[in-house]
Amino acid sequence: MRSVKVTIASPFSLAISEIAPDKSISHRCAMFAMLADGTSEITNFLRAEDTLNSLNIVKNLGAMVVDDGEVIRISSEGIKESSEILDCGNSGTGMRLFCGLLSSAEGHFVLTGDEYLRRRPMKRVTAPLRDIGAKLDGRNDGDLAPLSIRGASLKAFNYESKIASAQVKSAMILAALRADGECSYSEPELSRDHTERMLKGMGAQIETDGLITIIKPMKKLLSPLKIRVPSDPSSAFFFAVAAAITPGSDVVLEGVTLNPTRIEAFKALERMGADISYETTENKYEPIGNIRVKHSPLKAIIVEDNISWLIDELPALSIAFACADGVSVVKNAEELRVKESDRISTVVNGLRACGIEVEEVHDGYSVKGGELRASTIDSHGDHRIAMSFIIAGAKCSMHVTDIECINTSFPNFFEIFQKITKVEFL
Repeated sequence: MRSVKVTIASPFSLAISEIAPDKSISHRCAMFAMLADGTSEITNFLRAEDTLNSLNIVKNLGAMVVDDGEVIRISSEGIKESSEILDCGNSGTGMRLFCGLLSSAEGHFVLTGDEYLRRRPMKRVTAPLRDIGAKLDGRNDGDLAPLSIRGASLKAFNYESKIASAQVKSAMILAALRADGECSYSEPELSRDHTERMLKGMGAQIETDGLITIIKPMKKLLSPLKIRVPSDPSSAFFFAVAAAITPGSDVVLEGVTLNPTRIEAFKALERMGADISYETTENKYEPIGNIRVKHSPLKAIIVEDNISWLIDELPALSIAFACADGVSVVKNAEELRVKESDRISTVVNGLRACGIEVEEVHDGYSVKGGELRASTIDSHGDHRIAMSFIIAGAKCSMHVTDIECINTSFPNFFEIFQKITKVEFL
C-alpha cells in the first residue's frame, strides 16, 4: 500500500467511536508500569507500530506482558539490562522518554529507531540528562541515535527549559523520580501534562505551580495503573477538519481526552468559525468525552500562542487554513522542523502543489485561503502529513504517496475515512 487516490466527498453525518486510542498516553502506560508495585491493567491500548515498539521494549527490559486482546497487563520487578537493541521505530516520544527512564537504571541500554528517527535531534534530552550525571552518548555527540545509556546515579536539579516540550519535560520528570533530591522543572509555556497527571494518579509526589513542576524522588514503587486509554484528539482532529471543510457535514468524535493541553487545535478551528461543542462523560486520570463538529464557513486566524498544545495538529489545521477566507498565520512553531519531517517545509510545499499561496518563514508560515486543487503529495514518511493531505483530498481529490507511515499512529484511519469518501490504493 504505497499510495492512495482520494475521491471528493459528499456531505456526511457520522458518529465515530473507533478513533485510534491516544498514542501519547499509550506510550506512557507501557513505561510507567515499570515503576509500579503490582500489575497494571490497560484497556484500549493503541496497537500501532510506535506504541507496540514501546511495549516490546518494556518486555525486553524484563516486564511480564500479558495481552488477551482486550486488556494488557504489565508486571515488573524492576528494569533489567537487555541483550537486545531497543527499537523505538518512528517514535521520538518513545526514544526521548526512555532516555529519562533508563538513565538511572542499572545496566547498559542501546536505543535506536527507523531511518527517520535516526535523523531527529535528541540533544534537547541527552544534554540536560548528562548535566545531572546521566551517562548517555550517541552520534554527533549524543544528538543522533543510536543512543547508548549506562545507568548512573542522578543529581537533583533545577532545570529551566528554553522550549515548551512535553517530551523533554517527561524525560526529566522520569529522571527526577530517582534523583538524589527534590527537583524542579520550568518551561516558557505549559506543555502537555499527561506525565504529571498519570504519575500523580499512581502516587508520585509531583506538584505544578504555574510553569514550574516540583518532583520528589520516589520513596517506594508507585501504585499500578488501572486505566482505559481515551481516544486520541490528535487523530480525531483529521475528521474534525474533514467536517469543517465539507459543506453540510457533521461529525461526533466519541470518547476522546478533553485535557485542555490536547484540544487547542479544536479551539483554533472554533475560532475559525467551525461549530464545535464538547461533552464531558468521565474524569479520572484525564477528562474524557465527546466533541461535535459541524461545517460552517471558515475565516483566517493567527496561531501564535500555546503552540506546544497543537504542534501535532498544525498540518491538518493548515488544510482548514487553505479553505478559509483570508490569510492565516502560524508563528513560534520552529519545533515543526524537527518532527518526523520538516513539517514547515512539507506543509508549505504540499499546499503550493495544491495551488494555495503560502509564505514560509523560519518559525512558521502564512496561508492564503483559496481553492484546493488535485495534486500528488509525497508524505516524506510522515504520518501526519500523509493523513492531512488525504483529508484535503475529500475536498479536491488527491494522490498521496508513502502512506505506510500511517500505521505508526492510526492503523484504522482508512477504515474510518472510507465512511466519508472512496479511496483507491495503488
